[in-house]
Amino acid sequence: MRNFVGMSLGTFHTPIPRNEPVQDYRPGSPERAALKAALAAQKAEVLDVPMYIGGQEVRTGKLADLRPPHEHKHLLGRFHQGDASHVEQAITAALNAKPMWENLPWEQRAAIFLKAADLLAGPYRAAINAATMLGQSKNAYQAEIDAACEMIDFLRYNVAFAADIYKQQPSSAPGQWNRLEYRPLEGFVFALTPFNFTAIAGNLPTSAALMGNTVVWKPANTQIYAAQLLMRIFMEAGLPEGVINLVYVDGPTAGQVILNHPDFAGIHFTGSTGVFNGIWQTVGQNLHKYKSYPRIVGETGGKDFVVAHPSAHVQALVVGLVRGAFEYQGQKCSAASRAYIPASLWPAVEQGLRAEMAKLKMGSVEDFTCLINAVIDEKSFDKLAAAIDEARASFVADVLIGGGYDKSQGYFVEPTVILAHDPNYRTMCEELFGPVLTIYVYQDANWADTLRLVDETSTYALTGAIFSQDRYAVEEATNALRHAAGNFYVNDKPTGAVVGQQPFGGARKSGTNDKAGSYLNLLRWVSARAIKETFVSPTTVAYPFMEAE
Repeated sequence: MRNFVGMSLGTFHTPIPRNEPVQDYRPGSPERAALKAALAAQKAEVLDVPMYIGGQEVRTGKLADLRPPHEHKHLLGRFHQGDASHVEQAITAALNAKPMWENLPWEQRAAIFLKAADLLAGPYRAAINAATMLGQSKNAYQAEIDAACEMIDFLRYNVAFAADIYKQQPSSAPGQWNRLEYRPLEGFVFALTPFNFTAIAGNLPTSAALMGNTVVWKPANTQIYAAQLLMRIFMEAGLPEGVINLVYVDGPTAGQVILNHPDFAGIHFTGSTGVFNGIWQTVGQNLHKYKSYPRIVGETGGKDFVVAHPSAHVQALVVGLVRGAFEYQGQKCSAASRAYIPASLWPAVEQGLRAEMAKLKMGSVEDFTCLINAVIDEKSFDKLAAAIDEARASFVADVLIGGGYDKSQGYFVEPTVILAHDPNYRTMCEELFGPVLTIYVYQDANWADTLRLVDETSTYALTGAIFSQDRYAVEEATNALRHAAGNFYVNDKPTGAVVGQQPFGGARKSGTNDKAGSYLNLLRWVSARAIKETFVSPTTVAYPFMEAE
């Protein structure tokens, strides 16, 4: 193994990050043609997907299928399932890679991820979008803003955020020099990533790695098809072996090995509240085993709200509800899933919802006229179908629009609006993670009480939106709902946070609010050391106050 101490021979300015432009994919455009070609090529091949441990491809022969949620009879590929021994191998590889990686000058680490961003923006753009479309059932636009643009933004902005962090230095008194170094954590980081955003899956391991940490990465099985392509892109960009190790194991197996390891230094998580609670509890029970207190960084669920004031612009509200609730089949942590509409606006809002939802087309991602595709898997489908059936049978709720579902070809659930007559009806309170929006109609005079209801209904606090043309009402809602959402929107849908513009994360049971897409998140992956250097050291013990009168 090579052994060296890194050296930076300059103070470097990183490229100024700008959000990656979103391509249109209009008929006849070159990006549309490239994407259709990539979709055809990926569907024509049955991919053999290994794990990547210590820079090596690892195959176990224990195979599991990768199939499009919207076309579950088609086989995209098979991935090699690992076990506890592969988790141990990944940890060993991460720890072995740590000395060289953390001593590599920061600008050299940054260059790798900047190159990965350019590879995604250029030669791999169509491929990563197609993989996300097929593996996670996203339409072309949703894949573009996620797998291409947001992933590129994370990589470029994180480099700039890291540079800003390193620049933050203390003042120095005469005769001394004070400085802060931002060490990576001591040990390895575990990245546990979700199915719904390729960009989140890529950001969780790379943000920690950028700051000098080495990582064990376990993606959701339903996101492996795009995750393995990201891993290959990182390696092509020059990521050294062992810095990020991609394993395919079940959650309990990974947790049993990782959360009991003395070198476990932190977890970067996006997923369910239940899983995160279990991780936190296990970490607490195992504190005596660790060399340091692990960093626990997580974004979990949401029961995200839209509250409309009687002054709201009806069509803007309708569009916000439809886009916010049903884009990517409502499978965004930020998706609008409960709405509070004043009685004076409800007839017009209902009419607008019916008109707009009648235009929605559902089908395969390869049909670019479809806004709506399939939910991620059969487990999700069954949960959503049961909730819709329960609403149909309820005396305090009505299935107002939609409500159809069919899994014969793919896991299709029709965009559905439930009207709840009880503001505490189950689908007003519990996260479903699908294309189901529940609406409660309140009396206009109860505006202030409704704000309290919005704040108190859910244990989550991720995103929310207020629609109003009355500035006093906007201010009242902003204050009343201060702790109800970590990302709060005024006259816009509660989804679509952009890296560098709206740092993303929520509190309460929605997570630790460490704000992905900002410097705040990167601070969690460093452990600062203060260094004081005195140029001329004291040579006497006595102080002036001790002198005799």
